[in-house]
Amino acid sequence: MFDTVNFKLTAADVEGVSFIEETPCYLADVGTHQYSNGEIVITGKLAGLSVTASSWQVKVKDGSLCKWYLGDNFKSMGRGDVQRAVERLSDELHLPMNLATVTRLDVACNFITQYPTEVYINHLGVLAYAKRLLQPSGLYYQKRDERLCFYDKNREQRARGEPLPDLYRDRNVLRYEQRYTHRLASVLGVPAVTGATLYDERFYIAVLNRWRDTYNAIRKINDIQLNFQAMKTKQQLYRQGVLSLIERAGGEVEFIAQIAEAQKRGELTAKQAHDLRQAVKQACQEREGLTVKSEAIDELNKKIAEAVRFYR
Repeated sequence: MFDTVNFKLTAADVEGVSFIEETPCYLADVGTHQYSNGEIVITGKLAGLSVTASSWQVKVKDGSLCKWYLGDNFKSMGRGDVQRAVERLSDELHLPMNLATVTRLDVACNFITQYPTEVYINHLGVLAYAKRLLQPSGLYYQKRDERLCFYDKNREQRARGEPLPDLYRDRNVLRYEQRYTHRLASVLGVPAVTGATLYDERFYIAVLNRWRDTYNAIRKINDIQLNFQAMKTKQQLYRQGVLSLIERAGGEVEFIAQIAEAQKRGELTAKQAHDLRQAVKQACQEREGLTVKSEAIDELNKKIAEAVRFYR
């Protein structure tokens, strides 16, 4: 389930190799660039991967390791695939890429779904300590050192002018990615993340579980279908009324945003806005039994859970 992986191998990691002289021999579309400080950097391509070499380091970046190794990134790259891909990369560059530091790691999976991607995106609400960014191309959650992405994989593929695999043609395909772009070792709680770390069994399982748990931590919205059979008291009726109002407003996130706007316009005091926010949050937390799960979000929950069961 790993996709884009960026590597950095330095002269301190390997002895007796001249990156400038040797690495370009194995690349296509080679170009040389000299910067104002005199440093020379050579760039080139290794199939779909970009490679840069200087006197002190080699970087492999800006490409999908999954696509490079498996032919497309609709497939899921298992742990064994990751190991074989790193070994092949080492062979083709004639460098020990198992020792290279990983500077970016994308964990991703594509799901064939019953409904269009937008239906599922509409169910995804607040994630603690993350900014929720709804874009025309999908939904993103931005944290300090990572990003979550939900989008229509087929739409992206067509926009790039690339063919769709037969299995996914004329289907609804939702992609969920978790991208680590900074301080990978610190974020993932390991001493270092190298090429060899990627296919370490314990590390691989932990990263997949984190991918699943982060999705589960997203508060699900717009999945409220009122269970009228559960209305036994007036209090339950009132709570269902609040839930219905929240649903009509577009879910918890949108409702709270409208409260914030009303406060800025001076229509609500700080205390009134706080009380309303608390009422909304309490209603959403106490909806068990008063609502039934949306079929769409239940489908996605199951697919996410199933994706991490078979990791090899």
